[in-house]
Amino acid sequence: MSSESVMFENSTRTYSQDLEELLMKQRDARTKDWFLAESLTPLFAILGVYLAFCIYVGPRIMRNRKPFELKNTLIVYNALQVVFSAVLVYEFYVSGWGHYNYKCEAVNYGTDPKSMRMARAVYLYYIAKLTELLDTVFFVLRKKERQISFLHLYHHASMPLATLIGVQYFAGGQGTIVCLVNSFIHIIMYAYYMLAAMGPKVQKYLWWKRYLTILQIVQFVIVFISTIQIQFQPNCAYNKIISIGLTLNASLFIYLFSAFYVESYKKENKKKITNGDVTKKAAVLKQD
Repeated sequence: MSSESVMFENSTRTYSQDLEELLMKQRDARTKDWFLAESLTPLFAILGVYLAFCIYVGPRIMRNRKPFELKNTLIVYNALQVVFSAVLVYEFYVSGWGHYNYKCEAVNYGTDPKSMRMARAVYLYYIAKLTELLDTVFFVLRKKERQISFLHLYHHASMPLATLIGVQYFAGGQGTIVCLVNSFIHIIMYAYYMLAAMGPKVQKYLWWKRYLTILQIVQFVIVFISTIQIQFQPNCAYNKIISIGLTLNASLFIYLFSAFYVESYKKENKKKITNGDVTKKAAVLKQD
C-alpha cells in the first residue's frame, strides 16, 4: 500500500472518529449547571425576543417618536464593554493562550485550576455576547435603522449560539482563539464607540473608523488560519469537524466584512470625489 493510501486511510478514520465523537458528545460536566447554559432554550428565547424587537416591534414603536439621544448611556455602556473585553483577553491568555500550543490544542476537561479558569472564561465570553445584543437595541431606540444590516444581525445572533455550544461541549482548546482575538478587537471597537458617543468635539478626531473594519477582517483571517491548519495535523486531538465549522464561519465573515468595507468606503470615496468636483466647478464659476 502506498504512503498516500495510508495517509488517506488514516485521515478518513480520523474524520470518522471525530464525527462519531461529535454525535455522541456528552455535556461538559463542569458547565452543565451554569446560569443560561443549561440548555439552548433560554438562548433561543432571548434571540427570539431580540430579533422580533429589532426587526419588527422596535421600529414600529419608534415610528412616530423622536429618537432617543442616550449619550450618557452609550458612554457608560461602551466603557463597560471595553473593561469586560480587556478582562476576557487577560483571562484567555492566563488560562490558555499564554501556554497553549498554537498549532494544536485539545480541550482539557479536567478540574484543575487552569482548565476551570478557561471554562469560566468561555462562559464569560458567552455572557459578553448576550450583553452585546444591546448594540442593536440602541440602534433601534436612536432610529439608526440603516446600521441594522444583515451582517449586523447575523453576527450578533450567531455568536451567542456558537459560543453556547462551546460552553456546553468545548470549553477550551484551539477554538478559543476566536474568543481571544475577538475580545482584543472589541477593546478597540468599543473604545471607538465610546469616544463617538461623546459628541462632535471628539468625533472629528475619529478618522480611523475604516480601520476597525480592517481589524475585524484580520481577526477572522487569524481564526481561519488557526483552525484550517488543524486539518493537516493527523495527530491533533482537537475535533476536526468543529474546526471545519470554525473555518467555514470565519470564511463567511471574511466575505461579509470585506463586502461591507468595499461597499461602505468605495461609496465614501466616490462621494468625496464628487463633492470635490462640485467645489472645483463652483470655484471656476465664481471666478468667471
